[in-house]
Amino acid sequence: MKVKYIVYAIVIISLGVLVAYRIIQNKKKDEATASGKGGGKAGSSRPVQVSGIVATPQRFSDAIAVSGSIDANEQVQIRSQVSGLVKGIYFKEGSIVKEGQLLIQIDNQELEAQLSQALTREKLSAANEERSRKLLAVESISQQEYDVALADLRALQAQTRLIRAQLEKTQIRAPFTGTIGLRAISVGEYLSSTTTVANLVNTNPVKVTFSVPEKYMNQLKVNTEVHFTVAGSEKKYTARVYAIEPRIDVTTRTLQLRALADNPKGELLPGAFTSVELPLTTINDAILIPTEAIVPIQDGKKVFVSENGKAKEVKVETSTRREKDILITSGLHPGDTVLTSGVMSLKPESPVRVVIDTTR
Repeated sequence: MKVKYIVYAIVIISLGVLVAYRIIQNKKKDEATASGKGGGKAGSSRPVQVSGIVATPQRFSDAIAVSGSIDANEQVQIRSQVSGLVKGIYFKEGSIVKEGQLLIQIDNQELEAQLSQALTREKLSAANEERSRKLLAVESISQQEYDVALADLRALQAQTRLIRAQLEKTQIRAPFTGTIGLRAISVGEYLSSTTTVANLVNTNPVKVTFSVPEKYMNQLKVNTEVHFTVAGSEKKYTARVYAIEPRIDVTTRTLQLRALADNPKGELLPGAFTSVELPLTTINDAILIPTEAIVPIQDGKKVFVSENGKAKEVKVETSTRREKDILITSGLHPGDTVLTSGVMSLKPESPVRVVIDTTR
């Protein structure tokens, strides 16, 4: 029993000595720390190594991505204004035709005969008018008799012009230069005014039509340059906005724009789906910094800059945020060294050693 109590006593004494030792050691450490803080340079903390970038003005374009479609510059369905038999077809499917080029000839023999008859009657009436005018000059006939002869001549001239106009309609000509598609008629077929002969399109340039949400309407301008791609290709094309719809679509709450794009090789086909990148704002001397440099605070945002080897807190105002950077609208100036790492643990006046990131 005595041995048992002796062991218990030794254990208790050992624990007491250990606790006393730790208390003494902690007290010495606190005294050393307090002494170091008041010891001037001998107790100052070492600079923290951080990454940073130099704020440099650069060109910035705020853009949105929307979808659109490609339309032909000009497009029409070729049809006849008169009915009749097709006497000749003067184009090759898929070829380029010039403005005014003859495409289709409709049988016009009956109209030619009518024109010949009208010209003969007009010639006789013109001779009669000439005689009546001479007789009127010598007062051999009355003014009324001459007026009847003149009216008859003018009526026949009008009839001749009418027949000529009908004859012109028997020749279907290209209204503009473009590529003509597949024909739907053959020689000898009876052609009516409702029959489509072929499609004619002009695809150089092409029109790019797209819609933009109404909230951006105050930032839309004519002559804005846009970039777009088409399905199945990564090639980027350029177009320029030339018209803006003057009203908002009440169903989609969007505003429609149209741009022109050169298409000399015919790579862009009407009806193709497009992805359009539309710049809204362009700033030539914008300051962009990495998003990780921003520190949210209660009344806004702040960043740390390096000044005389120490971290300085600067409140900033921001605008557009992109994937890797953010636009600064106030608070920073060109040449400022913005800290991009360790910003959540930094405090004002903390000594720092900045490693400039040149990859950004």
